[in-house]
Amino acid sequence: MKIIGEKINGTRKRVGLAIAERDADFIKDLAQKQASAGSTWLDVNAGTHPDREPDDLIWLIETIQSVVETPLSLDSANPKALQIAVKAVKKTPMINSISGEPERLANVLPLVAEHGCPVIALAMDEKKIPETAEKRFDVITKIITATRAHGIPDSNLYFDPLAMTISTNTQSALIAFKTMRRVREEYPEAHLTIGLSNISFGLPGRSFVNRTFLSLAIQAGLDSAILDPLDREIQAAILATELILGQDNHCLNYIRASRKGLFDKTE
Repeated sequence: MKIIGEKINGTRKRVGLAIAERDADFIKDLAQKQASAGSTWLDVNAGTHPDREPDDLIWLIETIQSVVETPLSLDSANPKALQIAVKAVKKTPMINSISGEPERLANVLPLVAEHGCPVIALAMDEKKIPETAEKRFDVITKIITATRAHGIPDSNLYFDPLAMTISTNTQSALIAFKTMRRVREEYPEAHLTIGLSNISFGLPGRSFVNRTFLSLAIQAGLDSAILDPLDREIQAAILATELILGQDNHCLNYIRASRKGLFDKTE
């Protein structure tokens, strides 16, 4: 399971303040903690006005890269900011994200192809988020047609089936799972990812919902997620699910995590 650490996001009040005040120590601490927790990528989202975003994104990249070597996920809807940021990274970054929106594909795919970046692709277009798994898969097919035309391998695609909040539609999780399974069947080289916390928005006991959804999503084919890598219970859920699904050879990952104290010391 590949983890995209979500915590360096300027839309979070404390992170936004750190960006505005250039509080490098706060950002460095967040980066180091997420890297130590096993993040495959660290998501970097300045979350500021488009005029400021390139400078803020570069500052974040330089600050983070001064203390960790973990690759970054450049999270921006601003193609100009991405074009500048991709030149500042030390390792090939992930791009977060594209969608079926023609303008977005036209502006970002050349950058993805040129730099060989993995890219998150949202199952939505310029109209809205499709309500059914079938329509979301139609968007995914549209995206993969475009990425293949640019010479981008399926293995660099991380499709997000979009887990909408279950409090407004109790079928949201089932729609996401159905979309995941279809992608696994039709495009086996592609990856699947999800913004984990979306599913539980507006509900009490969100961590229980998130963990249960994550375990079922892994069974449906999910192999990465945007989440809080510092959440020990989420980490434990991932390891236990992979163990049960036969994805942990000789139970080594689970046992090693136990020896490091991830789990409660119970029989």
